[in-house]
Order: sequence, then C-alpha cells, then structure tokens
Amino acid sequence: MSNERRSVPVFVFQRLIAAALFAALWALPALACAQMTEVPASRHPVFADDLDYAGLCRAIGQTIAYYEKLPLSRRMAYGPDTYAVEDLISGLRRFEQFIEKKPSAGGVKKFLQKNARVYAHVEQSEPVSVLFTGYYEPVIEGSRKKTDLFQYPVYARPKDLVELDLSAFDAGCDSRFAVGRLADGRVVPYYDRRTIDTTHVLQSRAEVIAWVADPVKLFFLHVQGSGRIRLQDGDMIGVQFDITNGRPYKSIGKYLIDKGKIHRSNMSMQAIDAYLEKHPGQIREVLFSNPRYVFFRKARGGPKGSLGVDLTPGRSVALDRDVSPAGALLFLCAKKPAHENSAGNRDAWIPFCRFACSQDTGSAISGKKRADLFWGSGACARMAAGHMQHRGRIYYLVILPKSG
Repeated sequence: MSNERRSVPVFVFQRLIAAALFAALWALPALACAQMTEVPASRHPVFADDLDYAGLCRAIGQTIAYYEKLPLSRRMAYGPDTYAVEDLISGLRRFEQFIEKKPSAGGVKKFLQKNARVYAHVEQSEPVSVLFTGYYEPVIEGSRKKTDLFQYPVYARPKDLVELDLSAFDAGCDSRFAVGRLADGRVVPYYDRRTIDTTHVLQSRAEVIAWVADPVKLFFLHVQGSGRIRLQDGDMIGVQFDITNGRPYKSIGKYLIDKGKIHRSNMSMQAIDAYLEKHPGQIREVLFSNPRYVFFRKARGGPKGSLGVDLTPGRSVALDRDVSPAGALLFLCAKKPAHENSAGNRDAWIPFCRFACSQDTGSAISGKKRADLFWGSGACARMAAGHMQHRGRIYYLVILPKSG
C-alpha cells in the first residue's frame, strides 16, 4: 500500500534534530494552523454517494471490528470533543441500518443533521485542501525457488532486526520506535537497500517468501505494502507489510524529477515504470536512491490496513493517525477516472463524493492535508492509484448513539 502502510520507525538522533528545530521555531511568530472543528449544518456538503453505498457496510463493519477490540471506555478525539468507543460503535451500527435502505442525498442530509456531528480540519474558515493519492494491491509473477528468470527475493523479517520502544527509555521521547540490529553490543542502523540488494548479507538472516522476475515490480510491491504473488504452479501467495529496515523513505519520483528525467507535471507510477523500462541500466541507481526496504509476512485474505482489518476498495483511506481519529467515518470529495475500464487513461478525471473510513496509515501520508485512497486490485485500480494526485476535502462524521 502506498508508501508502506504502517507506523514509521525513526532513529533516536531525529529527536535531537526535532528539539533543535523546536527551539529555533519557538522564537518565530505563531502561524495559523488547521484545527479540527465542528462544521455547522449550513456548511455541510451534499452527502451524495457516487458508489450508491456499495461496499460501505463492509467498510463500516471493519471499523466496528477494530473498535470492538479496544476498551469500550476509551475516548476518541475529534477536535475539542471526545467520544467513547462504545458510543462510536453504537452510532456506526445505526448508520449501517440507515444506509441499507439506500436513502437519497436529501434523506442522508436530514439523518445527519439530526443524528450526527460533522467535523473537518479548518483553515481560514474553510475545510483544508487535501492532496489525495491512491494505492492498490499489485499481483506479480513469482516462483518458490530461485531460477534464471526469478532472481529477486521477497524477504520476510530478518532474524537479527530489532525494534526499540524509545518511550520505555525516555518517557518524553516523541519518536516511539527505532529499528536496527545488534553489532558489537550496540544497536546500529539496519542495512540499507543498496547493501541488501548488492550483497548476500540477508542470506542466513531472512527467509525468502518467494522469488520474482522484475525488480521494478518488486519495488512497487514495497511501496504499496501488500500484494499477491502468482506462482508458476498456479498457487497464489498473499504478502503483507511486516516492518521496514528503519531507513528514511525517499521518493524515486522526486529523484527522477530532480534529475530532469521526468517532468513534474507528467509524474506518475506509470511514468516511472515506462522510464525504467526504456533505461534498464539506470534501474539500480534509481531504486537505490530510496534506502528504505520493506519486509513482508505471508497473509491470507485481502490486504489489511494498519488497524489490522481488511481494506475495502474505494472505501478505505490512509490518513495520518496523529491528526485523524483511527477508524473514523469519513465523507470525502476528490476526483476519479471518468472511464474506469480504460486502463492508461490519465486525463479523464471527474469530481466525486462518497463515504469512507479511516483504516490505514502511510509513511508519506503526514499531516492534515494528505490522504491515500485504496482502489483495490487489477488494471483499473493500478491506473487510478498510479495517476491520482488530486485536491479534495475530507469531513469526519460522528453518528450519535441515540436520536438527538
């Protein structure tokens, strides 16, 4: 899933850098910051769902399944307001029952005005402009054994990789986790992508789940965070993100833009793929510009988000957990392909609005103005996810457990 859909490990020295930046910024004038606040009914969007509610009950059910694993008394913050998990579950079940009737936009408006509170991150009295990108579930060809064709390993978590909960050492530490390995009694950064791909350093340290033929497709599997590997015997192996090597994520798209290889206006996953296909001699140089490496685990069923629940195509969204409530019911407005069966068509995009749920995270999805929409699997999902870079808005809905 795009840019790896899990909490992002960071190193201890970043805390020192953050502290220095904070000290420098303390002397600057206060800047306006987007705050989550309740949106009055007069400013609500038109709650029309372009998918006619298809898949929405499934997505809501996954959020409920996540909430049911939490203490029911735990409270989720929506701006200045907090709600008990128990009440959020009750409200979502009410909304499930309501949308099963496939109400009109007018009916939804009346229901929400009476039974919900609507929030948004607001800046200068308007919901912030959110940059939407997309991700999908890739399917790539592979083999159980290394062959002349299938030479690139899909690694499981290495045995010598260690995680540190930094807060256990320093309660004031903002960075929660660090990833590394033990060397001479010290924890040092784990091997970077270049080292892993050009040496046999993981040969005795990590299981190979499968071997694939295309290093570029494998790289995009790392970026998406989960996918399926179609084996030569017809079997399919599902793989999902387990952990990274803890190195910082660097966009190869930005690298190609900075090198003048692809113009910013033409940048997409498809453009990267096409460029590397025409310039195979540059594949290693480009891929090594991103030192982060992703390790996987075998998985059953479809792709799961950071909440540990199945993602629903078109309904599951990755947001920054630090600023957005986990599992939140959303109403989003962005753009989608005008012709979902025309793979490769990148120009025909039309506005849309729909309900969705916050069920994932991503290392590149940081702050209030970024979101990543899960498109599913297949050619159309790949086209949409690869090209989606559109501005839109997100509203957060809390359905009250009882009629107001």
